[in-house]
Amino acid sequence: MTVDAPGRGAIGVWGTGSYLPERVVTNAAVGRLAGVSAEWIERKTGIVERRYAADHEAASDLAAHAGARALADAGVRAEELAWIVVATSTPDHPQPATAALVQHRLGASGAAAFDVNAVCAGFVAALHTAARLLAADDGGSGASDSGEGGGVSGLGGADSGGRRQCALVIGAEVYSRIIDPADRRTAPLFGDGAGAVVIGPVGEGRGLVGTTMRTDGHLHALIGVQAGGSRQPASEKSVARGEHFFRMQGRQVREFVERELPAAVTGTLQRFSVRPGEVDHFVPHQANGEMLQSVTALLGLTAARVHLPVDRHGNTGAASIPLALDHAARAHEGAGDRTLDAGQLVLLAGFGGGMTLGTTLLRWGR
Repeated sequence: MTVDAPGRGAIGVWGTGSYLPERVVTNAAVGRLAGVSAEWIERKTGIVERRYAADHEAASDLAAHAGARALADAGVRAEELAWIVVATSTPDHPQPATAALVQHRLGASGAAAFDVNAVCAGFVAALHTAARLLAADDGGSGASDSGEGGGVSGLGGADSGGRRQCALVIGAEVYSRIIDPADRRTAPLFGDGAGAVVIGPVGEGRGLVGTTMRTDGHLHALIGVQAGGSRQPASEKSVARGEHFFRMQGRQVREFVERELPAAVTGTLQRFSVRPGEVDHFVPHQANGEMLQSVTALLGLTAARVHLPVDRHGNTGAASIPLALDHAARAHEGAGDRTLDAGQLVLLAGFGGGMTLGTTLLRWGR
């Protein structure tokens, strides 16, 4: 699927935010349980450490922290939001949506809220969905005529309930709860975290250019959690067999990324008439630092700064792109001024379970 940017004016990023749990987990700690050395993990993955949520923290807690920071960066109050879209594959509960819990915690009583699950490609899907909702002509959110509750559609100003045409899009994951610590294929890779953006109407020459997304469903068995859903409900037997743990066929997943990501990036740039050398920033899903280094070299993005904070985060699923984007936008840890300048071209690329791959091209700035 290829979709141009929403019509009736551009939708772009107003502000970014992120949150990492306090608990730092080193390669040595992970390696002891997985039966590998800290040096092996860093060499194979490029990861040095990752964060794990505290016992009292769930995906909605991480999401709310990141969302609050994005709202502050954008200069938007929670009650002004029209939509909250949370991308996660580790929700607090099977239902209700984690986004509803985030809405409550932030006090965004006027926003409609729902989740998106495209695993590690979830943020790209959520970003595109929210942008289309903001740009829609009709009141397709189901908001009442009285202005009570629910998102609003159409551009410009605020509705009668005080909502502005802006949305909060969050990626949040707590993979530490579904990882088998003895599985060397997954335990070294994954961590917990959340990233968020506030999006809304932006000026001419700014905002989303377009999105491309595809799913190869015949490869769905490469990544997943077998038990806990309607096909195989939770039971003592399923827990005893470890079927609630996340499993991944790492070699086949890598082959998919190496084969499909270059073609997807090339296709996106061609579709929107952008030369590879015109891309200023590339923000991929932070799957595996070593793999990304090798694949990125094949993309021809000769002028792009590649953002890979995977060494300190690990793979945070749907949170990894907005986490990396926030680091790029905010120049974290005393790195100096913002590294994203207005008008620069930013390419996002997400890929993960399904198997789903999505890319979004946007012009930075408000």
